[in-house]
Amino acid sequence: MKYDYRSGAVISPDAPADSLEAKAPYIDNGTSRRDPSRYYSKDFMQREWEDMWTRSWLIAGVSSDLRRPGAYFTFDIGGESILVVRTKEGAVNAFYNVCPHRGNRLVLNERGTLPAFSCSFHSWRFNHQGEALEITDRETFRPQTLQPCPSLTALACEEHAGLVFICMNPEPPPLEQAIGLPPEYLPTYEIDKMVVVRHISSEWAANWKIGVDAFYESYHLHAVHPETSEIMGDLQVQYDLYPNGASRMIVPFGQVSPRHHDQLSVNDGLKSMLASAGIDPDAFSGTAADVREALHRAKRARAEQLGLDYSKFTDYQLIDSWATGIFPNVQIGCHPEGVFLMRFLPHPQDPERFYYDNITMIRPSEVAGRQPPDWFGLPEGTDTSGNTRPATEHVPLGEPANLGLVLDQDSFLLPYQQKGVRSRGFKGAIFSEQEARLRHFHTELDRYLEGKK
Repeated sequence: MKYDYRSGAVISPDAPADSLEAKAPYIDNGTSRRDPSRYYSKDFMQREWEDMWTRSWLIAGVSSDLRRPGAYFTFDIGGESILVVRTKEGAVNAFYNVCPHRGNRLVLNERGTLPAFSCSFHSWRFNHQGEALEITDRETFRPQTLQPCPSLTALACEEHAGLVFICMNPEPPPLEQAIGLPPEYLPTYEIDKMVVVRHISSEWAANWKIGVDAFYESYHLHAVHPETSEIMGDLQVQYDLYPNGASRMIVPFGQVSPRHHDQLSVNDGLKSMLASAGIDPDAFSGTAADVREALHRAKRARAEQLGLDYSKFTDYQLIDSWATGIFPNVQIGCHPEGVFLMRFLPHPQDPERFYYDNITMIRPSEVAGRQPPDWFGLPEGTDTSGNTRPATEHVPLGEPANLGLVLDQDSFLLPYQQKGVRSRGFKGAIFSEQEARLRHFHTELDRYLEGKK
């Protein structure tokens, strides 16, 4: 197979250079191998915390969880808990979730709505601007101990495209610049109009970077997820690198992998995709090669019937997965119907464990026929109306998360890789150009640790 590592596969060779689908310019991150200790060293873990986590913009949550004044959620990262709240003016503020009086955790719930925040230890109360509203038995404090009046410690917080970002860096870089993607990239999907319909946080026995590595390439599909060969073109994936560690892979859906033995038959996987798009698979007269074109035509026609504006999406964008990476720890599977927001969160003490946080968001389905495709994997009976926000499902280490076949396969495999990176026989990863996103990610991480960011 002839392969140009500077371009790789291209989904739409004729896409205009200024379109979101166009192949991004090549970025050469070299060929060096990195010390495997980055996956298990506690010293490395501490360097990441001091030099990267506390200096980067992080996705703390989604705007739809802050619909009304007083709505809040908490975001735990490392040893910190961050409190994010919507004010009556419509702004979003973030504070360290700690009472300035004695250091008690201020808010104990993951999300909710409150007119003010009251500490459970001594009943000190704070408003949504972090100011102290009430200090219990204030007269018993010597005046100088309350000067200036204690308040919650704020940190940078901004919204972008329906996502809420926070940064612990006192002098953070501009958010949109830090994200690294073209400015219109995420707004195109209108995540701000989507709602959470499922949220699972499961603990995995591996370093958080092993999680990122696994989800940033499709090179492993044929080995770990062979059933995907019926519906995904794993060798035609377009990999794109952007500034500041951002990256993207366009995974073609609705086509058979070149590795698959049968390139003509409309297999069960393709039939399911046809049915989800409103096409009767039994009446479909084409071959597997014709499915992809039929899917995007059907999706565009259905969108028009349902009053959805899909004019900003390219034909293949309607069916492909635009798996989009935002440094340091997020991948968003972008689809017109909804998104999969995946966060790889480090364990606060153990470098060989992490939390896989998976949030499924869709456009509310108050209109008949707006339900997400079957391959979204939502359990039967899931409320897709947007009227209720489901509680987060927390899955402890070692218990099945019921994430679906593909994700369960990953959760089974990654602990074995974690054991393997500790072997004396492993000298560091050897990345192919199908793994260009991994090298890009690690290069950006090293910039932080080397003081270049």
